[in-house]
Amino acid sequence: MGDNEALRHAALKDKERRRRSQFPQPVALRVHRAISWVQAGERAMAQRDEDLAFVSYWVAFNACYSQPAHLSRQFSAQEFFEWYFKTILELDRGRVVYDAIWMRFAGSIRNFLNNRFVFEPFWRFHHGEEGCADWKERFDGQLRYANKALGKMDTAGVLAVLFSRLYVLRNQLMHGGATWKGSVNREQVRQGTEILAFLVPHFIDLMMDHPDVPWGLPPYPVLDRADP
Repeated sequence: MGDNEALRHAALKDKERRRRSQFPQPVALRVHRAISWVQAGERAMAQRDEDLAFVSYWVAFNACYSQPAHLSRQFSAQEFFEWYFKTILELDRGRVVYDAIWMRFAGSIRNFLNNRFVFEPFWRFHHGEEGCADWKERFDGQLRYANKALGKMDTAGVLAVLFSRLYVLRNQLMHGGATWKGSVNREQVRQGTEILAFLVPHFIDLMMDHPDVPWGLPPYPVLDRADP
């Protein structure tokens, strides 16, 4: 399989079986869970269910990067994104993620960056929340930051902004803010699913190649029933 081809569940699972004895337990659990959700995403895609595919790939991504609740109170999702992507890109010596951002999904990424409907302050303003009347200025400011990152080919910066927009789309789906297989915003669901379906399996692959990186403890480890 070429470096720029999508990684499938079967290849990831085969690699996990061959290497899992070398993984620290937290990494083994993260990888095992993430791969199971990649399989769910593939099955949903085969059934042409992009909504469920998007959710499945996002859960796989969560399995890779999410941290325990006490850390979540200290650091924002954006800060976790930035740390995770910086680490992934340092390990991406084959430049698979890099090439995906700058070539494979360049058009889709620009669409997300220019879409106010996946910008959280826009919705807060829409619902009358105080302090959000300047959403347009904030949107333009983030867009300037993203365009600056694009101009400098700052992959980590672009990924952080992109996933903050995908996170809003995730919220729309997970919190009942969209109709299953609805006609509204179908293009952003399709594009978001394609991006996640390509990137997340490569994130998992890089984690298996580098199990000694401190990926952190999963927020919900497997516990023995006798544990307090």
